[in-house]
Amino acid sequence: MATPAPAPGRPASRSAGHRVLLAPVTVTPSKPLTPSHLKGLLWSDVMYRATRHVAEVTLRYSHTTYHPTEQTLGFWEFLDRRYGDLDYTSLDERAVGELYVAFRAAGEDVPAAALRPYAQAVEHGWTHPAATTVLRVWAEQYTALGLTDPGLLAHQPPGLGLTEVIARLGTLGMCLDQRALGGPVYLDLTRHGLPLRTLVSADGRPNYLACALRELLPLAPAYDEVVLLYDSQLDPDYQRLARVLTALGPTVVRVPVGRVPVDGRIRSAREGGWHDHDARALLAAARSGHTPAAVRLGMRLYFIAVLGPGQSEGHRPDLLHQCLGRAERLLAAADGDPEPPVPPLAERVARHRGSHLHVDPYRLTSSLLGRRRRPAGDLLTGVYL
Repeated sequence: MATPAPAPGRPASRSAGHRVLLAPVTVTPSKPLTPSHLKGLLWSDVMYRATRHVAEVTLRYSHTTYHPTEQTLGFWEFLDRRYGDLDYTSLDERAVGELYVAFRAAGEDVPAAALRPYAQAVEHGWTHPAATTVLRVWAEQYTALGLTDPGLLAHQPPGLGLTEVIARLGTLGMCLDQRALGGPVYLDLTRHGLPLRTLVSADGRPNYLACALRELLPLAPAYDEVVLLYDSQLDPDYQRLARVLTALGPTVVRVPVGRVPVDGRIRSAREGGWHDHDARALLAAARSGHTPAAVRLGMRLYFIAVLGPGQSEGHRPDLLHQCLGRAERLLAAADGDPEPPVPPLAERVARHRGSHLHVDPYRLTSSLLGRRRRPAGDLLTGVYL
């Protein structure tokens, strides 16, 4: 039987029939991208671009799916109530981020009724202009970093409604629904040794896990492997998510990625204090004296290979500067005379899959730092640039 032609723009796969769904945790569009955010984004981008050489891979990263969470809708309600018709087109991501810090510091308990109109508007494709402002800035920074745009500004609703998710979980025996008694909806994995986890509050507000299930429950059965890439501090919920998706058939792989300490401390973006090391600042410093290609490659060398999967390595501008210089040398070497014949790119990339279908970004990127032979240009252009 003939192998189907790859989709336009997608390299041919050496693992015909293998389908991988890559579902990274999303960043709420309410602040600048911090080093921790950049680490996760670069990690998932290299995983996606490398894996597409050895399997059919889908990158699912939808902001629309997660807008209904309380932290997002609460921020939007706060902005409208406090600032009215503020012109968000006159702001940048840092200014919106300062408003987000003020929202979290206020600690207000917003009634569910006040958020309901926002949730309904989201279902019909609306996004608050503050979020749109941030997403437009991010789109420019994605371009500078060479990140795959998953549809930052697109309306990408999940495949299931909340009621449908609750029904499917009930069919799987994984739901404790107390709405008839005025209570919440729980994800019930107690038979798997995991405690009950609220999905929907008693007043009808879904949390992040409920939104993830709306997106991934209908998608997962069509794939051989589902890769969940997420902030390691979210591990308990992602253990639960993996357990549910495994029941649908695919192999589910959890890939926790640690945050990046700054000045010896892991901070949440809700605290602010990111002006000297957010994406805007890091890109400005990197572009001074380095080519666009070196910025893209050097950022990946630093945030993936040097910082590694954990969170013990803190942000160090000197090491980032070294990685940018190393990137310049790797690019120059790759432009030199061709080396003796090397195996096809798919074969070389596949060496870094381990026992999974997806490619491990850390193993692949670390190999660039440890190799004495200059890297083949097709690897750099096909995965890193």
